[in-house]
Amino acid sequence: MNLFRSLLRPTLAGFTLLLCSAAFNAHAVTTENTTSTPAVAAPALAPTPAKIMPVMHDLSPFGMYQNADAVVKSVMVGLLLASVLTWTIWLAKGIELLRARRQLDRELATLRGLASLDSAAERTKNPNSLSYKLIEEARDELALSAGLPDKDGIKERISFRLERHVAASGRLMSKGTGPLATIGSTAPFVGLFGTVWGIMNSFIGIAKTQTTNLAVVAPGIAEALLATALGLVAAIPAVVIYNIFSRSIAGYRAQVADVSAQILLLVGRNLDRPRTEAA
Repeated sequence: MNLFRSLLRPTLAGFTLLLCSAAFNAHAVTTENTTSTPAVAAPALAPTPAKIMPVMHDLSPFGMYQNADAVVKSVMVGLLLASVLTWTIWLAKGIELLRARRQLDRELATLRGLASLDSAAERTKNPNSLSYKLIEEARDELALSAGLPDKDGIKERISFRLERHVAASGRLMSKGTGPLATIGSTAPFVGLFGTVWGIMNSFIGIAKTQTTNLAVVAPGIAEALLATALGLVAAIPAVVIYNIFSRSIAGYRAQVADVSAQILLLVGRNLDRPRTEAA
């Protein structure tokens, strides 16, 4: 029995030592695996993209003017002033032409019913009347040529003076229509200059933003094209009104020439009357 106990004790001690060693090795392996295995991070939530609001542009004419470049703005203002000047000339010169032509019609009807230059001078005593001025020209030449026997020479000199007066009246009536021709011929090119400048700025903006998005480029181009539109708005009425005035002034000159011819007839009657009476 004692021998059995003496043999059992070393065996139990060795078995116990083996179990402790196995337990220690298992714990070491577990710790090593835990240290060497990288931790798996939890998947991060993707950020919710912010809703991009579109940039709103005011594409009304006034809004495009406000957003335009300073040079394009000055072009637009100049064209608007030119348009205002065109319509002002149309109103003022139109009223002047209408009154003058109506007055000439009345005066011509009056002269056709008269038989002498003196009676015509009495009927047209208004100093602002064109017929009165032409009659005074004829009477002045008659007074200067009094006593000269060559009546044909007197008629020629009176005719020359009347022709000069007719030409002067035409030039006077044409005064003020020159700006219409200038606006009509230059306004489209001024508007085109504003358009070129605006489009150039748009391309510079494209280069800076490095985008060809039409929503970004279109407002600048629209502002530039507005300058061309204003140029046409100023030029087209100016050309049309200038042509109307040209025809109206030509008609006015024809009326003045008719009045001058009627006065020449009265001068001829005055010069021929003594000879008729003598016969």
